[in-house]
Amino acid sequence: MSLHAPQVRHFASDNYSGIHPEVLAGIAAANGGHQVSYGDDVYSEALTARFVELLGDGVEVYPVFNGTGANVVSLQAMLPRWGAVVAAETAHINVDEGGAPEKMAGIKILTVPTPDGKLTPELIDRQAWGWGNEHRAQPLVVSITQSTELGTLYTVDELAAICDHAHSLGMTVHVDGSRIANAAAALGVGLRALTRDVGVDVLSFGGTKNGAMGAEAVVVLNPAAAPGGKFLRKNSMQLASKMRFVSAQLLALLADDLWLRNARHSNAMATLLRASLEERLAGADGVEFTQPTQANGVFVVLPDGVADAVRETFRFYDWDAARREVRWMCSFDTTEADVAAFVAEVARCVETGSRA
Repeated sequence: MSLHAPQVRHFASDNYSGIHPEVLAGIAAANGGHQVSYGDDVYSEALTARFVELLGDGVEVYPVFNGTGANVVSLQAMLPRWGAVVAAETAHINVDEGGAPEKMAGIKILTVPTPDGKLTPELIDRQAWGWGNEHRAQPLVVSITQSTELGTLYTVDELAAICDHAHSLGMTVHVDGSRIANAAAALGVGLRALTRDVGVDVLSFGGTKNGAMGAEAVVVLNPAAAPGGKFLRKNSMQLASKMRFVSAQLLALLADDLWLRNARHSNAMATLLRASLEERLAGADGVEFTQPTQANGVFVVLPDGVADAVRETFRFYDWDAARREVRWMCSFDTTEADVAAFVAEVARCVETGSRA
């Protein structure tokens, strides 16, 4: 029995989407019979082997339930009790995880304001100081989000510069990659080029926003930088007893480049959404796009009252309510017809508001 209308799609979050059919088939294929629990199953072994293919020998892979869990386990493994992480002020670990890094791991987050969600070596230096001062939490990790919370991307060169700078300071680098597939698809590069090759130490690899039911992974690229992941995952309540079903989801995403196909589609729908709106709303007062559309998100300021009017039909979130800025996200299952219907409703509400 379905309790919702499956044909209705919204633009609030890529978490609104369902499970990709190929991922659902992967879960079904893993079902039936018995497999060893707590990660000693053949699916989890195959997942590690697949990440080795993508990233090279020596990586450690720890599937977890969700992105917050992946980030908390990663940062715990990378930091001593007195350590701190430098992150953008808009980073998910700072504004969208309910204080989990602080509460669950006792981690101090040292934030830096950024115009586009991206750190630079110069911005990192605003918080990367005070080593040896017992009165200050020690900045020992840089955490970046790829793609960022503002839908922007770090290029390969920018990532390399950050990693080189962080390492020169004795710091390590974590990537919150809940949408790293969108970055890889947009930049046209592989996962290794965005992570291991530029010096990233630990990656939180995202699956849920890209077609999985609920599956992420802590991928340790530099085991010396993050010891104890096996124990911290259990200690942080992220060890699945029937892990084969978590691993099977990620295996399905990584098979035949489904993770990239899904991300390319959601990126393309965001590009279409923006282009359609720019054409339809050209010259409309009070409409302003606030960030470049580089992945699967569109950020825009709307005239007063328009967002709430559109939300009577389509759900989406305010990004900065004080300036009437909203965020629209596309998913692997967003269609061109969905985009056309949404654009038509936004245009109707803008035009109606302009005549009021």
